[in-house]
Amino acid sequence: MSTLNATLAAPGCTLHYQLRGTGPLLLISQSGEGDADRTVDLVSHLEDAFTVLTYDRRGLSRSRLDEPGRTTTLAEHAEDVHRLLTAVSDEPALMLGCSLGATIGLHLAARHPGRVGTLIAHEPVAPRLLPAADRADHEAELAGLQEVYRSSGLGVALPEIARVLGIDPTRQEVEPDVTPEPLDDRRRANFDYFVEHDFSAIIEDTLDLSALARTTTRIVPAIGATTSASVFDHRCATALADLLDTAICTFPGGHNGNTTRPRAYAARLRRLLTAPAHRS
Repeated sequence: MSTLNATLAAPGCTLHYQLRGTGPLLLISQSGEGDADRTVDLVSHLEDAFTVLTYDRRGLSRSRLDEPGRTTTLAEHAEDVHRLLTAVSDEPALMLGCSLGATIGLHLAARHPGRVGTLIAHEPVAPRLLPAADRADHEAELAGLQEVYRSSGLGVALPEIARVLGIDPTRQEVEPDVTPEPLDDRRRANFDYFVEHDFSAIIEDTLDLSALARTTTRIVPAIGATTSASVFDHRCATALADLLDTAICTFPGGHNGNTTRPRAYAARLRRLLTAPAHRS
């Protein structure tokens, strides 16, 4: 199917977004430095059943800031998603949020519960979900990763970031014909914004847990099958499930199963989103 590329004006930024497919609207909010193109393989296995909306988070790729170098809060990122969804459809959307994208989805569910009917929150990077001492430890850990990046560069920082998120290349099963993601100039620039600014946004996050617990959005906490229970993002997903008094859904692969196992990941997602009454 063809891809519609479009832009939307937002305060301080012009957002780039893409639409593919037909059916109920499904927005994918990407992890890390990922832009609208990150999950092309996943989208290709969803576009026959959903109208899939992906976008470049502000500060990444084609969503350039009017004020370069400014840190965008996670609440502001959530308002961007709200603007995009409102521009595309009058109906409540479905949403898949991965890692940082999941935390953006949690903000959206807390602030605009009627905008998203179901949110699949895959391993949210959200220290505020954790007890105070654990939260402080992980916020310090993220600040330490920023310092490693600033002092030693991306090549040294990336393995440490992967360790914190539980991404273990030796345990990753990758499906055949997955689209390569070379570390080109665009991804390097995106990593720069992600580590310098999005890490700061996570550390300074203001997620309202009370509002989140009251939201009418159906939130499905999710983890990767190969993600260690001891790592930060797995613990955040578990804490989210405890907050909402709901079960955790397991997806194929690990933290990045949406890119390494796109066929299996899409099949799991489709079952969750199309089953009667959204039962898992």
